[in-house]
Amino acid sequence: MAIYLKEAAASASDDAPDVAEVVRDVIADIRERGDEAVRDYAAKFDEYAPASFRLSVDQIQGALDAVPEQTLADIRTVQRNVRRFAELQRASVQDFESEVTPGVFLGQRHIPVNAVGAYVPGGRYPLLASAHMTIIPAKIAGVRRVVAATPAPRGKLPAASIAAIHLAGADEIYAIGGVQAVAAMALGTQTIDRVDVLAGPGNAYVAEAKRQLFGEVGIDLFAGPTELLIIADETADPFIVATDLLSQAEHGPDSPTVLLTTSAELGKQVLGEVQRLLPGLPTGQIAGAAWRNHGEVIVLDDLDEAYRVADDYASEHVHVMTAEPRHALEKLTNYGSLFLGAHTCVSFGDKVIGTNHVLPTRRAARYTGGLWVGKYLKTVTYQEVRDASAAAELGELLGRAARAENFEGHARSGDVRVAALHGTRPAWAEEGA
Repeated sequence: MAIYLKEAAASASDDAPDVAEVVRDVIADIRERGDEAVRDYAAKFDEYAPASFRLSVDQIQGALDAVPEQTLADIRTVQRNVRRFAELQRASVQDFESEVTPGVFLGQRHIPVNAVGAYVPGGRYPLLASAHMTIIPAKIAGVRRVVAATPAPRGKLPAASIAAIHLAGADEIYAIGGVQAVAAMALGTQTIDRVDVLAGPGNAYVAEAKRQLFGEVGIDLFAGPTELLIIADETADPFIVATDLLSQAEHGPDSPTVLLTTSAELGKQVLGEVQRLLPGLPTGQIAGAAWRNHGEVIVLDDLDEAYRVADDYASEHVHVMTAEPRHALEKLTNYGSLFLGAHTCVSFGDKVIGTNHVLPTRRAARYTGGLWVGKYLKTVTYQEVRDASAAAELGELLGRAARAENFEGHARSGDVRVAALHGTRPAWAEEGA
């Protein structure tokens, strides 16, 4: 039985313009006019339209010089963590070839896509971590060309973001933001060659642009608001639970943060801690809106019920703070990334620990995982039949299987392999059929 100590409230209606329509118009314009349209939208939205959006070597070096040494050192440390985990992922993906029957060889290869476009947001937060998470796995996968775009409102180049993008290994960096950046990379313009895959988070307009462009290019994920679900028992510290809930609520006013607990007392204490901590949080206005409208505290009978409810939520981040957190590895199936124990926190995954933070939202964890090296690899197969007798055996099988489906042309491809073994031609060929 579930007891709701706090339920999500209905959000206020939004009178914003239709996002899909706006995005559709921008993409169509860039498709038709290319660089000219990109420049017009950059001037309109970012008040920045230079002769070239691509950053020069001198501009990149200037950004590196402008970043404090400690920040650069931290970027390198985090990127080393991300790179190490990406290398482990790549090593787990193996090509193979096997002689499945005498003379018949089947194989599989993992081929990197040729070009990736990474979007690194600006705006409210300069998301340095997005550079690490999108660019480094692409490079470890073997992608030859990685293009990155990040906004430069009013021409102010975001030095730390540019440093992170450069150190992650991007081959080209463009100071463009929003839909115009995503569309330029996906469609190509007179000065920007198109890419094969788009990756990286963004606002509602960027997410919608990726959705509309999917098919012409691959994308990492259909992104939604950041989500957190915590599973806690009576052993959890309510102060830590409340702090971690608010850490994810600050992503945006539409970010769901949910606590599932087997302890009503813990749930009540967490509610009190959240209210105590919110006024002192610099991002409290955002986190408070998320907590009011999308926060939940649910008391459940036992952990098995909590695991079942958690799997139904299929949250982006699931953090388990129980006496035996590793039990969740066997119990849970639907999550973007799993965080075990009170010493761990979701913010480690967001920023520094090395696993990828581009994760499924809106219950997509029921059918997919997050961004990883494999998203930049095409898993392809090949086959080779090395002798005539094996080809004839398969040809006889093909003839029967294809004719059962009324595919006579397919069947005849099998017939000629059977006939070749005996140095003859099929009867239908002799008859001129």
